[in-house]
Amino acid sequence: MEFRNVGRSGLRVSTLGVGCNNFGGRIDEEASRKVVHAALDLGVNLFDTADVYPMGAAGGSEEILGRALGARRKDVVIATKFGLPMDRGPASPNGSRGYVMRATEACLKRLNTDYIDLMQLHFPDPHTPIEETLRALDDLVRQGKVLYPGICNLPTWRLVDSLHAADRMGVGRFISSQNQFSLLSRAVEAELMPALAHHGLGLLPFFPLAGGFLSGKYRRNVVPPAGARLTRNPQLADMFLHDRNFEFAERLQTFCDARGMTMLQLAFRWLLAHDVIPSVIAGASNGEQLTLNADAVAGKLSPEDKAEVEKIAANAPPLFWVH
Repeated sequence: MEFRNVGRSGLRVSTLGVGCNNFGGRIDEEASRKVVHAALDLGVNLFDTADVYPMGAAGGSEEILGRALGARRKDVVIATKFGLPMDRGPASPNGSRGYVMRATEACLKRLNTDYIDLMQLHFPDPHTPIEETLRALDDLVRQGKVLYPGICNLPTWRLVDSLHAADRMGVGRFISSQNQFSLLSRAVEAELMPALAHHGLGLLPFFPLAGGFLSGKYRRNVVPPAGARLTRNPQLADMFLHDRNFEFAERLQTFCDARGMTMLQLAFRWLLAHDVIPSVIAGASNGEQLTLNADAVAGKLSPEDKAEVEKIAANAPPLFWVH
């Protein structure tokens, strides 16, 4: 397993991370424990969760992860998130000092740890000045309860504004940003990625397989596999399973077939070919999926292949729009 620094920080993570949003949801505690232990055996050290995971049982993912790690806590990097209401109600994301402090203490308790490696604001809070959130996170760093602060889903202008604010205040900057990025969703390439590279932050892409569409198991005019993510979620299926996407995937599959590569390998290796990306976070339901993911990040795309993929992906249909 390869390890990379997150941006210009000293935090080093495996190029494969485990997304834990299905712990206690799609998979029960015993299956989740097996995933955690299989990941450790493969050399994975990054586990990404959130206080609102899983949907309908908020907090369960952190609790299960904490119990599954046990004495191995010292060997891993735990990334979690705060800022969304635990009950998934209508309340706005919250980055206020009181909320940050309470949320962090609750996360520490659920994870059964005395520190969090990467504490991330899940969504920007439109009602709280970013300075207040930064000061609270910096205080937590000084207390030893958080090692590094991170951000998710922040527009480029707000991210850069937060960096300037941190410098003015003399507090720690965010070291990473989690945003959606895949061969099917490339909006971050225009402004966010150059800004992250310039300012020394790492990009942690979520949805790296576009909801599983880029795993290669979905084919045009073929019934989707039972139990798969897009099979279970009609909203995601409507978003991904249509002719334009299938045409794009078929071009990618032709590329893969000519090189003896799977679509999964291409999707992960293309992401890791970007210097700003230290790790690809992907969920898994069992050890077999983890092994395939680990194999996918083990190889690299040649510069020529990356250039060819860029040509194929240049006309990829947009899936999400940023307003």
